[in-house]
Amino acid sequence: MSSVSISVDSHPSLDLAAFVLQNASESGSQGNVFSLFSLADDAIAKSPFEIHSDPQRYDTVKSAVRDLLRHAGYKPTGRGKPASEYLVKAAGSGKLNSINPVVDALNVVSLHSGLPISVVDLAKCHFESGALRVAIAPENSEYVFNASGQTIKLDGLLCLFDDEGPCANAVKDSQRTKTNDQTVCSLVLIWGTNELSGHAAKTAAWFRELIEKHGLGEVENVEFLVP
Repeated sequence: MSSVSISVDSHPSLDLAAFVLQNASESGSQGNVFSLFSLADDAIAKSPFEIHSDPQRYDTVKSAVRDLLRHAGYKPTGRGKPASEYLVKAAGSGKLNSINPVVDALNVVSLHSGLPISVVDLAKCHFESGALRVAIAPENSEYVFNASGQTIKLDGLLCLFDDEGPCANAVKDSQRTKTNDQTVCSLVLIWGTNELSGHAAKTAAWFRELIEKHGLGEVENVEFLVP
């Protein structure tokens, strides 16, 4: 498994966690991951996070994530809100559906931690320059985020870049590098903030625990570079 480096531009509040996942040759077993696909009391009790047991705790996480994204002028509201907020809404309405074991585990971890998580197919990324990059998207940036061809405006939003441009962020990942059932090697990014000290690391640790417990693949650390 090849090591991956990410160059991270200076940012006052970003606390990024990341790892590479070499997917298991078989689909693995979700086991009790399905039992965490909600915010019912029993699901909250099985998670290492307690942010949904008290509305004020969740609001603190929600506000911190939005502050992270609005630093350079992006407005994380309406259709542009963090992906983690969509999961809370979907879970509350019973519309959080299974996709595949890895994405399901990702959704569970994002749901309970309150942090948005990106996952990209490394085989679809181009970084002959030697490293991927996390930086603020410039003006007039956009990309397609679904198979229908819908686009998201990225101006001022923290994004993952490869040599072709932005390909993932805390709101919607690009269709160009999206994972599917044929994905062999993925990059997972947890968009944390230093307003929530240690929360991103705890989130990454639980995600890795679920991957190991349910045989979803092997994990490798990512090297962060400071430009």
